[in-house]
Amino acid sequence: MKKIRNYNKTAFFIMLIVFLSACKKLDLAPANRFTETNYWTTTEKASTFLNTAYAQLYPNDWFFYNEGASDNAYNGRGDASGVASLAAGTYDASLGRVRDEWNNHYAGIKTCNIFLENVDKVTSMDAALKARMKGEARFMRAFHYFQLETWFGDVPFFEKDITLDEAKTISRTPKAQVVDFILKELDEVATALPVNTAYAPADRGRITKGAAIALKARVLLYDSRWAEVAATCEQLIGNTTNGTYGLFTSYEGLFLPQNEYNNEVILDLQYVGGAPNRSYSNFFDFAPLAVGARLNALAPTQELVDSYLMANGKKPTEAGSGYDENNPYVNRDPRLTNTIVYNLYKWKKPDGSLQTIYTKPGSDPNPDANTGRGTDEYASGAVSSPTGYYIRKYYDPTSLTNFQSGLNLIMIRYADVLLMYAEAKNELGQLDAGVWDKTIKPIRNRAGFSDAAALNFPGGAQTALRDVVRNERRSELAMEGLRVFDIRRWQTAEVVLNGWAHGAKFGPASVDNGYIRANLRSFDKSKAYLWPIPRDERNVNPNLTQNPGW
Repeated sequence: MKKIRNYNKTAFFIMLIVFLSACKKLDLAPANRFTETNYWTTTEKASTFLNTAYAQLYPNDWFFYNEGASDNAYNGRGDASGVASLAAGTYDASLGRVRDEWNNHYAGIKTCNIFLENVDKVTSMDAALKARMKGEARFMRAFHYFQLETWFGDVPFFEKDITLDEAKTISRTPKAQVVDFILKELDEVATALPVNTAYAPADRGRITKGAAIALKARVLLYDSRWAEVAATCEQLIGNTTNGTYGLFTSYEGLFLPQNEYNNEVILDLQYVGGAPNRSYSNFFDFAPLAVGARLNALAPTQELVDSYLMANGKKPTEAGSGYDENNPYVNRDPRLTNTIVYNLYKWKKPDGSLQTIYTKPGSDPNPDANTGRGTDEYASGAVSSPTGYYIRKYYDPTSLTNFQSGLNLIMIRYADVLLMYAEAKNELGQLDAGVWDKTIKPIRNRAGFSDAAALNFPGGAQTALRDVVRNERRSELAMEGLRVFDIRRWQTAEVVLNGWAHGAKFGPASVDNGYIRANLRSFDKSKAYLWPIPRDERNVNPNLTQNPGW
């Protein structure tokens, strides 16, 4: 895809959206400014407008910080994207993240609606290109509605660009009706969108037929429609009619810039590194301080670390696992090392050398003369990690000053399709060795497992297999922003988000066996599975009812 390469250009066209939507139709179109009458004249202008919709699809901050709203990570500094408040259960309808989630998705819907209502005015555009671009816009509109109904349940729904007066009086549409629309849209746009291999190199990253099918599977997954999830995933698993996808050869390499657009990627957010391009610098607050970060704002939890299996496929707590609490990171699922930085971690630097990261208090052989401790050593109230862990996944070795990166962020990948399929088949009572061998087994094999006990179908009852599949999903997709949605749809947030989130075993031995008490969480199951409708929205529109309990 021709990525959006300049923030100023993006901002200009976002402002243009507002101007066009407010502009009254005129008998004579002024020649010195854009209006609805004179803007829609060329393919280039329509394409630029559509690129604005791509830029609005999903913020990088939400992609990363959503993990802090789950049991995978802790936002210990500030309240980035509102996740500290969400995890602690201390928010209400005035929370900025709740308001921004609502506003950003409706802004994206507005852009798509304006595009769809005006693109036919570009009479010189190739008909096939126009049909494809309409499909892209309809996909993005469906995605925005999916996010809205996932967080809020019933939401205002419309398929045209509504006026300000209409926006102040519209009521909420039942969630089921919105979901039906999303699924219908994705079915229809899949017929208009090319497969991933049909795009020219300049258009890599645009929405594909496979992305429409995969998003449909995710929508169905969140609605627990298991038979439909399985049938939809089967359209992508081993079926090249809808695109050519597979597991990338290396789990570590999957998230490196030299491997962007690999065959596992189904949908990603597009970035180009270096100012003034579209980029992000989240790792300035994620990476170890010893390699150049300024502080830690998102730290993996001990609960996430504990979820990674041993190399023999057993949980660390299982008999015969070989787990050593005094040497906890050896003989573990290789994805742990590719995702999380722990004490004595060997950080790969851009020049290929390794730097040891010391997070355990008193372990750094070269402590700071002023503080008496190493840069990354855990200390309560310090700027280092409050859990003793840092993030490795999505570190870009080619990033610029302050970790500014243009590495694309993967929204949907083929491994997720395999995991959705395995989950659906288990819920249908159909997870057998055959399903396992084309889903979990290849995922573990790619991860680096070699022990037959970890690779072969474990058998067992549906309940036991459910735990296996869910844990596999956590390990495979950790730090990719999906865990918060999983624990909400499984209705397990009330368990995993109540009580302490922990860090490494660097705390007092008399408290929680020495594991750091990092953050006390609270989740009210009577109301928190749906977010409140934003206070500001209800202030201007009395027809917006509130969700129960808020």
